[in-house]
Amino acid sequence: MTTPLVFHPIYSQLDLPERHRFPIEKYVGIRDELINRGVEKARFVSPSAVDLSLLRTYYDSDYVEALTTGALDKKAMRRIGFPWSEQLIKRTRTAIAGTCLTAKLALEHGKALNLTGGYHHAFADFGSGFCLFNDLYLAAKTMLQTPSIENVLIVDLDVHQGDGTAKLAENDRDIFTLSIHGEKNFPHRKQRSDIDIGLDKGTEDDEYLTTLEQALTMVMRQFQPDAIIYDAGVDVHVNDDLGHLHISTQGVYERDKQVFALAERLGVPIAAVIGGGYQRDIAALVDVHIQLYRAAGVIN
Repeated sequence: MTTPLVFHPIYSQLDLPERHRFPIEKYVGIRDELINRGVEKARFVSPSAVDLSLLRTYYDSDYVEALTTGALDKKAMRRIGFPWSEQLIKRTRTAIAGTCLTAKLALEHGKALNLTGGYHHAFADFGSGFCLFNDLYLAAKTMLQTPSIENVLIVDLDVHQGDGTAKLAENDRDIFTLSIHGEKNFPHRKQRSDIDIGLDKGTEDDEYLTTLEQALTMVMRQFQPDAIIYDAGVDVHVNDDLGHLHISTQGVYERDKQVFALAERLGVPIAAVIGGGYQRDIAALVDVHIQLYRAAGVIN
């Protein structure tokens, strides 16, 4: 069965100040590279902007109102890291919808991948670290509305701890959060996931992949998921500007294969998002992100 790919051009359509830290071009870069490698354009499914009522269901309604209307104070916007614009809100709502659509398509097809996503630093009443609303948590809630899905595992392998996800899900017994991240990295104040593993700066492939294997075994002892959401951040890569870990491109591929293999072994659907990655060389960054699609069998 063909694995659906979720993409909208708006993912990369945001004017940012020159030298801004966020690599907005990478999303369309991933789409173009997939097409270059033989993926048909018709394969991509396009999301529509998420309804504000859904955001209000899981987020503080005052925060949703202030952020979406441009009334959020400057300090709160600085914490997010983007200048406010109507396009920012439109892009964000579409990207969030993309992850929720990916979750729904994963339930239908067994596997689906979004070409953005992983906004795991967003909390119920504030945004942080380039994250306005938490798509991973919303996607888990989307999956849980299906009668056959009683619990969801969120595997977060971005180099930064999934603090917003951990906090949002702390009282949800049907959502299990695993975060493997750089210990001495943003966010300074970590939240408590169900399992947190902080890695030392300079951690290399062997230790990383062994740690992941042990962590997934640990999860299976504590939790039997009906579905998996995977944040495949590549800011663990040795060349990432913000990561401080030393994981090779092959290591990223092997990591992603481990997570997909777990879903296959359990016979459960998996929805994957690309997460963080901050090399300024967009072509080099796209090459690392593309490992997710190799591991999923979308391309060779």
